[in-house]
Amino acid sequence: MVSDALERPDPASSGPGQPVLVLLDKAIGMQTPLVRKNIARARQRNPEATPAEVVRTLERMYVSALAGTGAAVGATAAAPAVGTGVALALSAGEAFSSLELSALFVLSVAEVHGVRLDEIERRRTLVMGILLGQSGSTTITGKVAERTGQHWARQLVGKVPTATLRQINSVLGKNFITKYGTKQGIIVLGRVVPFGIGAVIGGGANATVAALAVRAARRAFGPAPQSWPETALDSAPPVSGPSDR
Repeated sequence: MVSDALERPDPASSGPGQPVLVLLDKAIGMQTPLVRKNIARARQRNPEATPAEVVRTLERMYVSALAGTGAAVGATAAAPAVGTGVALALSAGEAFSSLELSALFVLSVAEVHGVRLDEIERRRTLVMGILLGQSGSTTITGKVAERTGQHWARQLVGKVPTATLRQINSVLGKNFITKYGTKQGIIVLGRVVPFGIGAVIGGGANATVAALAVRAARRAFGPAPQSWPETALDSAPPVSGPSDR
């Protein structure tokens, strides 16, 4: 069961821009129960795939899905019958969907690496740290380099105290509001450009965001394990299609 804490903002992150962090927590809370289904979907064509192969499949799925939602909303928003207000509403909704897809990707890669995050504070650190890219990694490693080493995402479970994570998340939260919120705002406005240009902007911008997150995840986790963790992922429920989500 997902903790009620997932639905509550971090008190240390209160203030202007808080809705962005509330949406992030909501995205994490909604996607956490779907991680194993997502991994099962990545493995369904090749149940014998190695962890490294599954990570690559998860990366492709993420980039494709994020680019696809951006292009689809951009094309719809550019339709002659759709007013600017409706177009902005569609794009804002897609921005939340992109947060959901990003959270699902990050948490799925963590699961493949055997990093199981039971606390919301650790999930926040992981998702924000990766979505913020190099600046997120610098913030985290600057605080806990002696505990985590180069691949900080692997060590979030056992080596970093929760109190330290709260301090890190306070900094990451402010950066996330500024950088991710602004970036998404630009993408949202870009999608309402008429004559189909919005579809190109939406799909291209989302693909760039996804590619940056993929690179950040590779740096944060390092090479995938050579074998699957002891807790088998084969216990995941069967995947029957998109309707499972």
